[in-house]
Amino acid sequence: MTATAAPASPHVMNTYGRLPIAMSHGKGIWVWDTEGRKYLDALGGVAVNTLGHAHPKLVPALQEQIAQLIHCSNYYHVPNQEVLGKKLAELSGLENAFFCSTGLEANECALKLARKFGHDKGIERPEIVVYENAFHGRSIATLSATGNVKVQKGFAPLTEGFIRVPLNDIEALKKATVGNPNVVAVFLETIQGEAGIVPMRWEYLRQVRELCDQQDWLMMIDEVQCGMGRTGKWFAHQWAGIKPDVMPLAKGLGSGVPIGAVVAGPRAANIFQPGNHGSTFGGNPLATRAGVETIRIMEEDGIVENAARVGAYLKQSLEKALAGVPGYVEMRGEGLMLGIALDRSCGDIQWKLAQAGLLVSVQADTVVRLVPPLIITEAECDELIALLLPVLKDFLA
Repeated sequence: MTATAAPASPHVMNTYGRLPIAMSHGKGIWVWDTEGRKYLDALGGVAVNTLGHAHPKLVPALQEQIAQLIHCSNYYHVPNQEVLGKKLAELSGLENAFFCSTGLEANECALKLARKFGHDKGIERPEIVVYENAFHGRSIATLSATGNVKVQKGFAPLTEGFIRVPLNDIEALKKATVGNPNVVAVFLETIQGEAGIVPMRWEYLRQVRELCDQQDWLMMIDEVQCGMGRTGKWFAHQWAGIKPDVMPLAKGLGSGVPIGAVVAGPRAANIFQPGNHGSTFGGNPLATRAGVETIRIMEEDGIVENAARVGAYLKQSLEKALAGVPGYVEMRGEGLMLGIALDRSCGDIQWKLAQAGLLVSVQADTVVRLVPPLIITEAECDELIALLLPVLKDFLA
């Protein structure tokens, strides 16, 4: 079997560089393809499968919900929206939530909130601060907020109204913004995922929070990939001891069922009024039940604490095993959002590892990303390492 970039079918758009594997079923952190081959899933559906595959507590709850009501529209109250919104407010210390279906939608909603916030203050052309190498989605607006020329290419003209600054440099942020009356928000990822697991420093986040308070800007933190327990806290910014005004979520919130959310604090909770924003599928009974049950199971089973403990074990084990290996640069990340940074392009290693029975992805061309289900154990991390190291060392040699 060889890797191929050929389309899966003439009837499916050729938008992904797929590996020649089709998955059949999964259990826990393991998946099997249609040929019967078994893989340790260290990609987790790209940080989506919080509870792994076929979780024995989640599956019956979703089956029950499917038999009751999948969708009914937002013309009516959806009780699980209210339950999930309250829970997210409790976990984050914020106030309320808007529900959508994806991370892109959540980020798009955040951008609209910021613009409306500005217009409500009489600012005709609001501007939002974004960051180098950021990734917020592939719609025209979120693509414009994204800091990756490669994914932007071919889609000009991009949306205006963004000011781009470097990471972790408070003086650069001040220089680019202070005195500009049109700035309304700072929009950032606590840990940049698509850029190669690149973190904001906790002290920098505290400095941005202070500046936003001084200037009456919204601090908007994209927790789509690093939220929902991924780093060993419910939300990654909590490591810095701060609260944002706006927090987009998605990925791990529904353990694989499509759901996104924007959680808002006091400064942003009442910006939208009926008619300002909406989502046909957003917050439907099935999706919100998935969110409610995901959080319930995470709390019952200590999943966030597991992510912190097992993530530290995995990171330290890999640092020890790779120390001194030519071509290895560093381990990055927190909890179970980890990146193995190399000194060379390593796109081919994703396929080599899949052939060895390990699913990962490569980000920013030189970083192997590990975002397994948060239920993974230390023993399963040992299995992950045993699959990873021979291939990685051979590749670097």
